[in-house]
Formats: sequence, C-alpha cells, structure tokens
Amino acid sequence: MSIGGSSAARELENLNRWPAPAPLITREEHLGRIAKAQRLLPAIGADAVVVGAGANLRYFTGVAWGATERLVAAVIPQSGSPIIVCPAFEYESLKASIAVDAKIRLWEEDESPFRLVAQLLPEHGVETLALDPALPFAVVDGLRNEAIALTINGAPIVDGCRMLKSPAELALMRQAKAMTLEVQRRAARILTPGIKASEVRHFIDSAHRQLGADGGSYFCAVQFAQATSYPHGVPGDQTLSEGDVVLIDTGCQVGGYHSDITRTYVFGDATPEIKRVWAIEKSAQQAAFDAVRPGIACEAIDLAARSFLERSGFGPGYRLPGLPHRTGHGIGLSIHEPPYLVRGDTTPLQPGMCFSDEPMIVIPGAFGIRLEDHFHVTEQGAAWFTSPQHSLEQPFGPTG
Repeated sequence: MSIGGSSAARELENLNRWPAPAPLITREEHLGRIAKAQRLLPAIGADAVVVGAGANLRYFTGVAWGATERLVAAVIPQSGSPIIVCPAFEYESLKASIAVDAKIRLWEEDESPFRLVAQLLPEHGVETLALDPALPFAVVDGLRNEAIALTINGAPIVDGCRMLKSPAELALMRQAKAMTLEVQRRAARILTPGIKASEVRHFIDSAHRQLGADGGSYFCAVQFAQATSYPHGVPGDQTLSEGDVVLIDTGCQVGGYHSDITRTYVFGDATPEIKRVWAIEKSAQQAAFDAVRPGIACEAIDLAARSFLERSGFGPGYRLPGLPHRTGHGIGLSIHEPPYLVRGDTTPLQPGMCFSDEPMIVIPGAFGIRLEDHFHVTEQGAAWFTSPQHSLEQPFGPTG
C-alpha cells in the first residue's frame, strides 16, 4: 500500500519520536568555526566580521535568534572572543542560548546599536570590517552612518565556513531528511478522493512534530492536478480527485538543520504522457547526481540535468515546457544557501557541500513533475542522504 488506504489518525497513532537522535552541535565545534573564520579574515583584508541574527549567528555562536528591527549581532575579530551586541532587556535570554564564551555589549532602547559597534571596533584594533552578506540594508546603512566606512563583503568568511559541512552537521541533516521521507510516505497513505490540500498539510505538520522535529514542518506545499504545474503552487485549497497528479514538497528542522524533499505521483491511474514525463524527470535527476565530482563547477551539475532535458525535447535553457529554475540549492542551517547548482555559479564542488537535486519539469496548464532529494559531495562523487523516489506507481518502494 503506497498511495491511499489509510487515515491520518491511523498513521499518527503508529508514529513515535525518532530513535537515537543525532547529537546537537557541540561547544567545541562552534569554537572551531570561530577559529576558522578568524584564520580566513586576513585573506580578504579584514580585521573582523560582523554576523547578524539568523542562521549565521547561530552557526558561529549557537544563538538561535531571528532577525528583527533590534540589532543582535556578533563581531568576530582576528583574535580573541566574539563580541555580541544585544538589547539590554534581552540579555538573560541571549545568555541562556549562547554556546561559546563571548563578550556581551548591551544597548538601551533609546541608544544606537550602530554607534555601540563603532565604539567597540577601535578597542579591538578593527579598522576594516567585513559584513555578513545576509545583513539587512537598515543594518548596513546604520553602520555606514556611524562612519564605519572601511567595509568589505564578508561572504568568503561566512559562506566559506558554512558551505562545508562537518560529520555532525551531516548527521543532523540525515536525520531531518529521513524523518521527512517517513512523513512523505505516510502522507501518501492518507490520500482519498475529496481530501483537501490543507488536511494533508495539517497531517504533515503533526507527523513532523510527533517524530520530534523542531517545531513541526518548516514548510509544506501540497499541490494537486494543474496546480502542480506551478513550481510553488497557487492560492486556494485544492481538493483531490481520481487521476490527479500529486506533488508534495515539505521539510523540517533538526537542531536547526533542514530537510526539503519532494515526491510526485498520481492518485489513481497515470496517463501515458504523465508516465513519460515522470521517467524523464527521474533520469534528469540521476544525470545531475552522476555528474558530481570534487573540483568541477556547480553550474556543470545544472548543465548535466538541463542537457538531458533538452535532448528529451524540453527547453531549451529555462524555457517551458521544461525546467524553469536551477537544478539545486545548497542546504544546511538555511533551507536555501550558497552555493547553487545553476548556470553562472562557478564555485568548485568540495567534499562536505550539500545540495538539493530537483530538475523539475513544468508542462504549462497541465502538470509538473518534481523529484527532490539531497546529496553531499564526497571524495568519490555524490552520496544521497535518502533514497530517491522508487517509481511513479510505488513512490516509496514495493513495501512502502
């Protein structure tokens, strides 16, 4: 039984918390990340890098703090401990979440946090400051208005550290993806004529929570029939009918690390055209995977999938019917992060990089097929985190 035949209540009843969860990132690993950033600073001519709230701050300090209009940031100088700038009234909350030793500088509601940053830089011998590439314009502008003029792009530091995953990061991602694949398998079982997409999304969120994901589903897209021809869906709550193409794209977080898996199949009997396009999509995904080798450019992976699609009559390039978006994205603490499997990204592949592989085929006004799995780069090539979709008729294998 792969598709249909069960219920949400029955599937949730048999779902337990994930056994033997992967260990969280340790203090020692966070300290190693800071040390690496400090080693990289001289190469770009910077004395320090400022890292804003969000995934980048979490990566270096363990502080899982979302960006708001109030500045929370870490200044990492070439030597010594990071300096974290934080609103004074948030001090206790921040102190409880930080994973490393750091100096904390506080600002009151009627004070400028950017002036505080400007004042602390000379104290630590900082003349040239690298900026987190994810900093909002308001932060960059605020720093500039405090005469911090010597700023450069900190992407080589931030992305240079984050895009190469450690064994501990890979383990957390492997668990997150395995959990989402199990949720996908169970979601297929609850399908029945007349079920609404919102009901499926609710089940997927509940199942992720029951398995122990951080906060349930990080996102969830459930698309039926013609709606599958829109890569990110259409507004409204669709209802499932016999013969509909079903596309479910969802993911969760474990220790902050993401999964993002898409499965496409048919509820009922597939037409010959759907079967033909599904088989081409499956081969295009495999072509991208097979092209992975350390040292080759990210764009070469996109080219491998896109060239196969063009030989199969799609495109050319990003034209429809065909593949309108990149073949894949980096993934880790952010669901989409550099580098990208897309034309123009010449970043050389290195062991430890992690990507989605999702060369979707869109047939405008009819249907779309997207198979999305993830791999990490090894010395030999690519290794899947989870097994790709088995077939159109049995998405999760003969026993799924």
